[in-house]
Amino acid sequence: MQLIIHRGTQEIGGSCVELSTATSRILIDFGMPLVKENKERFEPDVLEGKSVEELKDLSILPQVDGLYKDENKSIDAILISHSHLDHYGLLSYVHPDIPIYLSEGAKELIDITSLFVHREVKMLNAKIISNREAFAIGNFRITPYVVDHSAFDALAFLIEADGERLFYSGDFRGHGRKSVLFKQMVENPPKDIDCLLMEGSMLGRSKQLYNNEEEIENRIVDILKESSTITFFFASSQNIDRLVSAYRACLKTDSIFVIDLYTAFILDKLNKISKGIPRFDWKNIRVKFLKYHADVLAKNNLKDLLYLYNEQKIDMDEINDKKDRILMLARDNSVFPLILNKIDSVKGAKIIYSMWDGYLTDKFKRFCNEKGLIIEQVHTSGHAELEDLKKFANALNPKKLIPIHTFDKERYPEYFKNVKIISDSEVFVL
Repeated sequence: MQLIIHRGTQEIGGSCVELSTATSRILIDFGMPLVKENKERFEPDVLEGKSVEELKDLSILPQVDGLYKDENKSIDAILISHSHLDHYGLLSYVHPDIPIYLSEGAKELIDITSLFVHREVKMLNAKIISNREAFAIGNFRITPYVVDHSAFDALAFLIEADGERLFYSGDFRGHGRKSVLFKQMVENPPKDIDCLLMEGSMLGRSKQLYNNEEEIENRIVDILKESSTITFFFASSQNIDRLVSAYRACLKTDSIFVIDLYTAFILDKLNKISKGIPRFDWKNIRVKFLKYHADVLAKNNLKDLLYLYNEQKIDMDEINDKKDRILMLARDNSVFPLILNKIDSVKGAKIIYSMWDGYLTDKFKRFCNEKGLIIEQVHTSGHAELEDLKKFANALNPKKLIPIHTFDKERYPEYFKNVKIISDSEVFVL
């Protein structure tokens, strides 16, 4: 089995791994970069209007023959680990005959993102795979493992071919609401691993203020108890663990969790996969209609959902009347200032910022300061910290451990044994 990491040995994001044998070729993940070569933020707008060849010349699309539209297809399949853009965001350039293997939850979230967020990915050849149910692609045997991550239904992969066993960790952690999956992995890991590709997003980062989702939930409870006005909750609508933490906090304090149509749609779709995920019509949840979201649903022949969600609709008058009991999901975009202008006396209101602080811009901080809003970061990472990375590596005990999805590959030998450091585009034979 031959391995090429086209992108990921020296950065977080844009993951793309190729595995090949004499007769088969597959990719694992095909993500959009998060940073440019100088480590400045990657802006997706650079993709607009450019051909595949132009994007290859810019090193945005990796040089993978037989992968792209208008090429003779020679990639047999692509495995997608989860629904974050840095792992799937370039799929729209892929040859339409190449099958895409991913979990049901990941497909739902990618489809929803295409609908609402102008990152259209049409997976005409999607194949749904399930936890620990092995399947074959050419002479590869692949077993997916559901892992604990901030993306719902995220997967790791055991890949076997030519008598070799490779394990791709994907993005994972051991402190989320599905931490039992991490515990099961380290207690009963796959055996005889020849090569482990293991993420290291948290290497080089400082210790987290909140260790797990339970601590997040408890802090939201305390903030809601202390509040005498509306509280805003900044979080990704696709971070289901975090939405559950917020919802449970609302139940404990008899607060109203106000979500938007986009979030209601996500929860509705994913509840069909996992019945424990809150729905728009559960106790203490109300839905704020935003015109853009309503237009998207109407345009895509989903008007019936608008009537359905209307049962739990909340307007600004009711929000103002009950604002001391409201936790309102929000995002740092043009809509938030418009909503803020319709709420009486927001001075002193708290923003629970439950996202990576890299998204928290100086411009937004200044805006909040001018409005008298108080920002408190209440967040825990979607990635494993060092101690859990050590447990994971020790449990799998690979003959070779290759760093991926990290800015700190040189630090791996300090913490892990059998480390093999390679570079992007380097050919490695197992």
